Amino acid sequence: MANSLPRPLTAVRNAQLPGGRVVDLSFASGVVTGITEHRPGTEPGPGPTLDLAGRLLLPAPAEPHAHLDKAGSFDAINPKLGDLGAAIDAWRCHATGMSVESIAERARAQALAMLAAGTTAIRSHVDVLGDGDADLEDVTRGARALVQVRAELAGLMDIQLVALAGPHCPDHHVEAVLDAGVDLVGGAPHLAPDPAADLARLLAIAQRRGIGADLHADENLFGPVTLDAYARAVRGWPDDRPRTAGHCVRLGTLDAARRDAIITEVKAADLGIVTLPITNLYLQGWEHAVATPRGLAPVRELLDAGVRLGAGADNVRDPFNPVGRGDALETASLLVTAGHLSPEEAYGLVSTGARSVLGLPAAGPSVGAQADFLTIGAVNLVDAIATAPADRVVIHRGRVVAITETRRELPALSVTAS
Repeated sequence: MANSLPRPLTAVRNAQLPGGRVVDLSFASGVVTGITEHRPGTEPGPGPTLDLAGRLLLPAPAEPHAHLDKAGSFDAINPKLGDLGAAIDAWRCHATGMSVESIAERARAQALAMLAAGTTAIRSHVDVLGDGDADLEDVTRGARALVQVRAELAGLMDIQLVALAGPHCPDHHVEAVLDAGVDLVGGAPHLAPDPAADLARLLAIAQRRGIGADLHADENLFGPVTLDAYARAVRGWPDDRPRTAGHCVRLGTLDAARRDAIITEVKAADLGIVTLPITNLYLQGWEHAVATPRGLAPVRELLDAGVRLGAGADNVRDPFNPVGRGDALETASLLVTAGHLSPEEAYGLVSTGARSVLGLPAAGPSVGAQADFLTIGAVNLVDAIATAPADRVVIHRGRVVAITETRRELPALSVTAS
């Protein structure tokens, strides 16, 4: 039987919203054009319609910080478990032998798994490969693989790419990766011998090219702080030029006065922040055998300050995180557990907040919003986050792009009334 996806829709019927309302939604040109209360027995309008039979309808998640070029490499590398430095070393050793085809194969598989879980937009960092003497064909392997995957999945999901440049990566290598089709400048200035100089040179490349930046910022419990300088440097950027900082773990270990002062600068610069609970919880604190501190950006304080804040899964089954499902509901669950957010706040960070950080139009059950939805077999939002049911239908721009159905069989029980 031929695959019927993607399948255009003009409406969904009998959809339960998180607040309990049951509604019908109409679509046109990939956006929501109408929302009405569902009335059982009414006939659907013209055009293809999906009856959700009361299933929960949520704004589709977005992934604001992935590493598709690394995803699924854990088994091949078999790295020693450890902290950020150990993960970087393991990855560098493995990366020398990768081909464009092998990177694309893993990246494609991970992106499709995330699509099936409900994610309809991904921003992925991609390493600028090789050392200063490497030729440009070698340097751009990862970029060319992910540009290929982005083209293959166009129309099914939105993919943005960031050039992840290490501190010893020469500028012309970053330029080559951008020339290969990557969208934004990235890096990790806090890992450089001179963090301020590396921050300045990465932002200078972005300025020179007239593009945005998405930097790994202060992915450590102690040590350099670059987030404040980053915020000051981009405060004068045009409003439509992306600027994002991922991780921001160090911000969560500063004293309250300095933390709050930096958050004020972040807010003034409209710098988007991405918190990444699963990888930061895994990588941070290995050196502390007693009262082990855990790594997490101060999500409550950032939310309360009105900072644009999203949350993502980061690494999935690679040296930086041996586990993870690439499921936004897993990230939301960790934000409830480790970040002490409400379920509604947590899901907001992996959906509405993530799309805001990515500069994407709003999506969800609102007239004029992009028709990107996750519909899931759960009774409410708390149930969805807690149990993460596999049964899901994913809608991107008004088209069904993924369907997952499961079958469960249990023994019959003889229950005696008391």
